[in-house]
Amino acid sequence: MAVPKRKTSKARRDKRRNNVWKLNAPTLVRCSCGEYKRPHRLCPACGQYNGREVVKVSE
Repeated sequence: MAVPKRKTSKARRDKRRNNVWKLNAPTLVRCSCGEYKRPHRLCPACGQYNGREVVKVSE
């Protein structure tokens, strides 16, 4: 059975694991009104989804 010759230090161990917790930036697309929004979601600026008005936005 394979046994390590030396103890792995905390720094070396943590260097190996550091890529696990990276966060990804959310994907953004332009709405027809020109604002950025998340894909497949209601536009918070104009209240449209898929080209039609779903929510009235008071200005």
